[in-house]
Amino acid sequence: MYFFGFLKWRWVLLCIVLAILLIAGGAYYWQGTRGSQPAAYKTPEEKNVYVRFEMEAYDSIQTNYWKKLADADLAQLFQLSIAKAKNLPAPPALVTNDRSGTAKMFADALSSATSTDAKKQLALNTLIVALYNLAPAGRNNLYTTKQETVLRQEVANVNPAKDLYGDLGVAKGASPAEVVSAYKTKEAALAQATTTEAKTELQKVTYAYKVLANTDNKSRYDQGQIEPTTFPHVIGKTLYISMNKISPTTLQEFGMAIDNASTTPNLASMVLDFRGNIGGSLDFAASFFGLFVGQNQYAFDFYKQGDYLPQRTPIGKFDELSRYKEIAILTDSMTQSTAEVITAMFKHFNMARVVGTPTRGWGTVENTFPLETVIDPDEKYSLLLVRYLTLRDDGQPIEGSGVDPDVSINDKDWRNKLGAYFHTQSLIDAISQTGAVPPLR
Repeated sequence: MYFFGFLKWRWVLLCIVLAILLIAGGAYYWQGTRGSQPAAYKTPEEKNVYVRFEMEAYDSIQTNYWKKLADADLAQLFQLSIAKAKNLPAPPALVTNDRSGTAKMFADALSSATSTDAKKQLALNTLIVALYNLAPAGRNNLYTTKQETVLRQEVANVNPAKDLYGDLGVAKGASPAEVVSAYKTKEAALAQATTTEAKTELQKVTYAYKVLANTDNKSRYDQGQIEPTTFPHVIGKTLYISMNKISPTTLQEFGMAIDNASTTPNLASMVLDFRGNIGGSLDFAASFFGLFVGQNQYAFDFYKQGDYLPQRTPIGKFDELSRYKEIAILTDSMTQSTAEVITAMFKHFNMARVVGTPTRGWGTVENTFPLETVIDPDEKYSLLLVRYLTLRDDGQPIEGSGVDPDVSINDKDWRNKLGAYFHTQSLIDAISQTGAVPPLR
């Protein structure tokens, strides 16, 4: 009995093992046959890789672009772009004013291309034209890997082509003493020259010296070729800080400038000079504001596809800033991007008065979005799209309008008007001294 019972259980066990093997084998077969099936596309035309490339960009624009675009709007945009790319006398036929109609229209346009390169160029040129004509015109683009790398370097404030040590004629990593010696030699020779070239060379040499003679700046440059963006000066009882752009190190530079000034007695006011500031990462704006007001405070809004997206400060208050009771911001027509947002923010919360001229009105936030479809084995592409609009102190878009100053230096008596906005004489004197001359570096 025990023997037959043993056989019975052995048979059951064998059946279980066979079932497991059949299930596993079936799953393997199903996965294999599934993987061999042709990919499903939104439209039949997207079996063509060039149509697929174009329609992936179409979808990315519809999702990521700051303005909400209906299918009809995008279809017509691509219709006109194909006509421009092919130099047609009239736009091609658009059977339906939507995504599927766009795919069919582009597939028809490709049918006249006689080579792989011609098809690729039509896909690229059509997309470049379409992106260029998205508002604001010229702000959206198609980037290659190399172009995106250059963009990232600009944002990081890294210029591989510039060599500050070479400008001074010393080896990379030269000691502070070697930097000083080289500068004195070059400065003595160039100071006597009167040509425009010599004056330009002297400016370049002087800048290289100022960067490399400063321990902190030299360290950042040696580690990553990062140049300074913040230039502090003390004018009477006022701390003057000019920023020529926003980079990943700007917040640290600003903090160090405030910390270094903590040993200077009687400082009670501040000038933030944003003239010529080309902006940078917008993450800086909320962090910078947090130093003044504290963590998790409302800072400003992004605007995207009909929605307002509030941004809050991610870092805490820097107590050393509490000594600066009055703040002035200097602006000009080249104050743009993040610098405009900061200006609008401080103005909105009555934390600073603005002196200068209206800012540039570059109120967009751009991001890159990679395209996965490959139409060139040696290259990858990404879309540069305006993702958000930024708003000024009155809630209107900065784009195209800029931020207006409280005191315009275009007025002949602008210095006389400062007293109506500022109470600290040292601050009034500092603004009067710096407001009509180039930013101090």
